[in-house]
Amino acid sequence: MGKTSIIPFGPQHPVLPEPIHLDLVIEDEKVIEAIPSIGFVHRGLESLVDKKDFNEMTYVVERTCGICSFMHGMGYCESVEHIMDIEVPSRGRFLRTIWCEMSRLHSHLLWLGLLADGFGFESLFYECWRMREKILDLFEMTTGGRCIFSVNKIGGVLKDIEDDMIKTILRVLNDMEKEINTIKKTFLLDYTVESRLKEVGYLSKQQAHDLGCAGPFARASGVRMDMRKRGYAAYAEIDFEPITSDIGDSYARCQCRIEELTQSIDIIRQAAAKMTQGEIAVMAKGNPKGEYFMRVEQPRGEAIYYVKANGTKFLDRMRVRTPTFANLPGMLEAIKGAQLADVPLLILTIDPCISCTER
Repeated sequence: MGKTSIIPFGPQHPVLPEPIHLDLVIEDEKVIEAIPSIGFVHRGLESLVDKKDFNEMTYVVERTCGICSFMHGMGYCESVEHIMDIEVPSRGRFLRTIWCEMSRLHSHLLWLGLLADGFGFESLFYECWRMREKILDLFEMTTGGRCIFSVNKIGGVLKDIEDDMIKTILRVLNDMEKEINTIKKTFLLDYTVESRLKEVGYLSKQQAHDLGCAGPFARASGVRMDMRKRGYAAYAEIDFEPITSDIGDSYARCQCRIEELTQSIDIIRQAAAKMTQGEIAVMAKGNPKGEYFMRVEQPRGEAIYYVKANGTKFLDRMRVRTPTFANLPGMLEAIKGAQLADVPLLILTIDPCISCTER
């Protein structure tokens, strides 16, 4: 039996600048247990329901995360809309769908760049982030913002996407699809990348299910779960199937996210083709009374929004459960048995957002 040691990982680390701390119990170079410590960046966003009315909370919730901010705002708005029995106009729902998938492209390209940087491919890192910059340009063109967009409102959206903007979006995405197919070869066929990802961090389908994993992390282990199939926004009118893998290792998680890039482009094309002219929002009259539990598919997986309203302009409660929180138990399980050198990449493969998790 080798010597057992405890090595601290984080809360500051070059691969993962976000504040998560792990005590890694290792035997020689093999990790036998990972003990997490979180809670470094609590901001108290949920407690602001006492000070901000239910309309103003849209912009508070959006600031939960700078990468998936649009879907945070949309998930909250859909919760309140269900309570108030508000039906968002068709065009507003399709606009939400387009911005949702642009957010997924933004998030996945950012993650792929960080992964490339994690195993030392600097040029691949820059290539992924160069493409991500194009998505941010499209966000700026359509919403005026690059990270925080503030276009969601109770009852729909605040801004429309003009026809010439739609043409620009489709043209940029057509070019980007070719670039994605190029970097896909490096991520999935390069020997060096395969040696760092294949058979590393294995998580079985049963483990992923029992531990409540979400998003590409779960789907890479064969769990066929995607909240978009529930049909919120305009997803009920979009033809797509969840991308899954039965392999369950770090390579599979990378593969699922790369495939989701081209899937998101296809969904945006479908939404642009099916979107009709008309209103983008309706007026929300009165105050909400009741409660609702909304589930949406963030880039990292299922996010839950719980809203409880009492008939006044201030909510009783607003809670968010983000996918990273759901994926932490699976991450700890995947780390067990890994080599110490693989731990940074393993943590990256769940695409963690500690800022989202702790709010």
